[in-house]
Amino acid sequence: MSLATSARFARRELRGGLQGFRIFLACLALGVAAIAAVGSVRSAIEAGLEREGAALLGGDAELDFTYRFATEEERAWMEGIATEVSEIADFRSMAVVNRGGETERGLTQIKAVDGAYPLIGAVELDPAMPLPEALAGQDDLPGAVMERALIDRLGLSTGDTFRLGTQDFVLMATLAREPDSAAGGFGLGPRTIVLRTALENAQLLAPGTLFNSQYRLDLPDGTDLAALEDQARDQFEATGMRWTDARNGTPGVSEFVDRLGAFLVLVGLSGLAVGGVGVSAAVRAYLSGKTSVIATLRTLGAERRTIFQTYFIQIGVLSLLGIAIGLVLGAFVPLVLAPVIEARLPIPASFTIFPAPLIEAAIYGLLTAFVFTLWPLARAEDVRAATLFRDALDKARLLPRIGYLFWIGVGLTALIGLAGLFSGTWWLTLWTSGGIAFALGLLALAAVLIRWLSKRTAPRAKGRPALRWALGAISGTREGAASVVLSLGLGLSVLAAVGQIDGNLRNAITGNLPEIAPSYFFVDIQRDQMAGYTERLESDPAVSRIDSAPMLRGIITRINGQRAADVAGDHWVLQGDRGITYSDTPTENTRITAGKWWPEDYTGAPQISFAAEEAEEMGLSLGDSMTINILGRDIIGTITSFREVDFSTAGIGFILSMNPAALQGAPHTFISTVYAEDGAETQILRDIANAYPNVTAIRVRDAIDRVSEVLSGLAAATSYGAGATLLTGFLVLIGAAAAGTQARTYEAAVLKTLGATRQRILISFATRAALLGLGAGAVALAAGIAGGWAVSYYIMDTDFTVIWPSALAIVIGGVTATLLAGLAFAWGPLAARPAQVLRGRE
Repeated sequence: MSLATSARFARRELRGGLQGFRIFLACLALGVAAIAAVGSVRSAIEAGLEREGAALLGGDAELDFTYRFATEEERAWMEGIATEVSEIADFRSMAVVNRGGETERGLTQIKAVDGAYPLIGAVELDPAMPLPEALAGQDDLPGAVMERALIDRLGLSTGDTFRLGTQDFVLMATLAREPDSAAGGFGLGPRTIVLRTALENAQLLAPGTLFNSQYRLDLPDGTDLAALEDQARDQFEATGMRWTDARNGTPGVSEFVDRLGAFLVLVGLSGLAVGGVGVSAAVRAYLSGKTSVIATLRTLGAERRTIFQTYFIQIGVLSLLGIAIGLVLGAFVPLVLAPVIEARLPIPASFTIFPAPLIEAAIYGLLTAFVFTLWPLARAEDVRAATLFRDALDKARLLPRIGYLFWIGVGLTALIGLAGLFSGTWWLTLWTSGGIAFALGLLALAAVLIRWLSKRTAPRAKGRPALRWALGAISGTREGAASVVLSLGLGLSVLAAVGQIDGNLRNAITGNLPEIAPSYFFVDIQRDQMAGYTERLESDPAVSRIDSAPMLRGIITRINGQRAADVAGDHWVLQGDRGITYSDTPTENTRITAGKWWPEDYTGAPQISFAAEEAEEMGLSLGDSMTINILGRDIIGTITSFREVDFSTAGIGFILSMNPAALQGAPHTFISTVYAEDGAETQILRDIANAYPNVTAIRVRDAIDRVSEVLSGLAAATSYGAGATLLTGFLVLIGAAAAGTQARTYEAAVLKTLGATRQRILISFATRAALLGLGAGAVALAAGIAGGWAVSYYIMDTDFTVIWPSALAIVIGGVTATLLAGLAFAWGPLAARPAQVLRGRE
């Protein structure tokens, strides 16, 4: 028979409507919709960042310098190419409020601006007023605007005064919105904006102080940004200049959105895998109900190929329908929810229909449908006509023929390859694929083991008929134990892994703070303040330890004479400036892993001691030369030693240390950590701040809380993705329960005829559902813990402990889900009349 004949048979089968395929369509549509929605939101954010690039940056281009302002030559070049230039200084300090003999202090991120700020966009204030008017101040005091969080913390109101360094300011308004906030990156304190000229007497921008200067340029229309960037880099890159322009005004945000979006798409693929289990189960159940049709066709001479093509075409058409439904949902749900999403995002998003993520989701859906339907279709084609009249698919061999296995392998390879290509993160794709394969294999083995244990245990349940019936049903083929364990178990596995990763990441940040973390970081301590600072702390019995070190910041520009990025790629050490220190001798806790430290009082060519782990990642060796730009001056040193640097203690740690003579004459300040009893922290802060107003204190616990807030947002995003996977699993669970309705109806009829009560039959149905849920939850817990451990240990590089509250919730969730689904489909079989059911089976 020809393909045309198969198509005609398929068209006749499709006249029967969607009966038997509702769960099939729901699983496929939900998986495709989740991936399409994530991709659409990511595209909307990227479009918003591209559209608002100049506004987010605060100009068409920006030149950034560390520890210094632009030189006259650099400023002249900027003014020669731009129609207007705006200068900004960005740094941390303490806002101080004196009220009735009490002093309140709060860490703030200060933006010191000039009269041209902002070049693009507008600052929104409450009460509404122009920014120049607010910064002009009143009563002979300069003005300031401040974010609400800091105002509330300090108990300020409009018109109140506060101090930055040694300069008093008057609070003129609340900072409701700054147009370039996304370009500022992660900050440990709320924002305060003042005029830079108002800080001239504040002693906050002394030589060596930790600050960044940023120069925003308003360029003529039609300026070639790429050519201008090349010109700037050729002329000023050796001075430590960093260039950003409106083509990607917030590179950090863009990279974060790309990575989070890629990760969520991979979580969505986990949902598609769960949906694939449901698709496969739905196809198998449908074909089981078509045994008489297939038998008739085979009896009339239909070839195996004709049978396969008939149902392949039918299911292919239905797959296209499910994918289309998913694409419509994935495209329009973000549009409907756009106002809500935009209100929660700190960055702009431009929502519309984006073809690229929809095409990506459609490809994923097609490949998933192909892989997961080919297996049951191939098994049905391989069954003989005579056996199709009784449980043909149950008695068919487990594996299809080798040709079908080959095409299933091709589909899986294409799915994984395209996932890696689309996400751009091959290692994460392979990890995710390996994790899904491991979880599916473990769950499939568990399903076999559950059926085997049920079969062995059922005879021992004498005197407990409800339990015995439940175990007997689980050990059979009709109850769908494999579908329940695979679908629900994989969804719970993803959720369990997310819970374990999130919990362990939080533990890595906060878990050991009482034992190892300092109370405060003090920065910007001037050299002539160190003696008094140290004396105050060493005389305090509540202080157990003080660590101090000189600190500069520099940019690694070249390695062995080549551009650093060409040698070490995009390693995080090269992303921006890094802290640098110096010392004659290694500190007490320093452990040299290779090479030797320079001699004490060494005055020869600059030498470098580099962090060993980072050096290995960057491919560095002893004897390599490294060019570091500090305050616009290139220092070329030789790596003579590697040492261990442990950043997990929250103490002082420097990637790079040099001999003192190499940095002689460079203006710098000192950084210090103080380990003290909790009760002494407030007095220490008060005394240091009063004696040295320029010194900034960063409370470690506050910094940890700020990081935890960011992690909460990430955990919420990944939990939503895992929740979609779990919802798909629950749909598959409903499908498995619905598919077993006929078998349970017959079972209930037989049991009623033999004298069983409805209550006892209901207990039997509930018991089998709970046992399957317990099995799925337990296996999902093991898979989730294994996945969480792998990600924590190999990717996050953190210790791992089982987060038991999350783990137990997974098991309870598995039992609850199967119990609800089982009971929902138990009432029909219980209500059926035995005589009608048994007569119908004759």
